[in-house]
Formats: sequence, structure tokens, C-alpha cells
Amino acid sequence: MYAAQVIALLVLAYLLLRIYRDYSNGRLDRQSVVSWAILILVFVVVAIFPIQVSQTIKGLLGLGRGLDALFVVSIGLMFFVVFDLYLKIDKTEREITELTRKVAIELEEINERLKKLEGKEGKS
Repeated sequence: MYAAQVIALLVLAYLLLRIYRDYSNGRLDRQSVVSWAILILVFVVVAIFPIQVSQTIKGLLGLGRGLDALFVVSIGLMFFVVFDLYLKIDKTEREITELTRKVAIELEEINERLKKLEGKEGKS
């Protein structure tokens, strides 16, 4: 086993530990844990059997070299992760916008009540 494979396996083990810790602390939901765990396990297989995996993907995709196949699959995975992040960021932005609207409406109502109270005190 090459040094790069050992380093990759250590990093992946750390990531699995971190995912478990985040799940235990309530920062990750069950679906995220399963998704990340599957992705990390795929990377573990690639780290242990890089040549066999690249040759298999090469054969499936009809590419000339195994390394090209790994790059194509990696780029596809990156697009998936970026799209997932985009969806989460968009959802968060919508939630922030809705919350800001609610706060602005409530602040306006409070200001109107204060003006009414000040008007009543001025007449007394």
C-alpha cells in the first residue's frame, strides 16, 4: 500500500469520525449522515483499489485511461455537491428574507403602539 493510500484512508477515517460527532451533537440529520457515509465509503474503496476502480469506470464510460475516468466521476460528484449546496443556500436565503419581513412588520406595529401611547400620555 502506498503512502498516499494510507494518508487518504486516515483522512477518510477522520471525516467519518467527524460526521458521527456532528450527528451526535445534532448538527447533522440522519439523511445527511447516510449520504456522507456512502460517499466516504466510495472514496475508501477508491483509495484501497484505485487501479481496479479506475479500470472498471474506464470500461463503463469508454474512456481511454483509467485516470480520465476518475476525473470525470470526480467532476460529476463535485457538480452534485455544488448543486446541493446551492439548494441549501437558496433555502436559507428565503428563510432569512421571510424572517426579516416578519421582524420589520412587528417592529412597525410596535412603533405604532408606542406612538399611540405617547399620544395618550401627552393628552393627560
